[in-house]
Amino acid sequence: MYETLSQIAQTGGLLLFVIAFLLVLVYALAPSNRAKFDHAAKIPLEEENSDE
Repeated sequence: MYETLSQIAQTGGLLLFVIAFLLVLVYALAPSNRAKFDHAAKIPLEEENSDE
């Protein structure tokens, strides 16, 4: 009984993490997000316009 429940939990957990990884991968590589990520990549290179 314990082995069966353990096997189901392990398989379900692995499946959940694989699906989550694929969703993050699709989000990161989606063409509609390219402009947002390009802008975020250039933020450290922008000069600050502070009057201090």
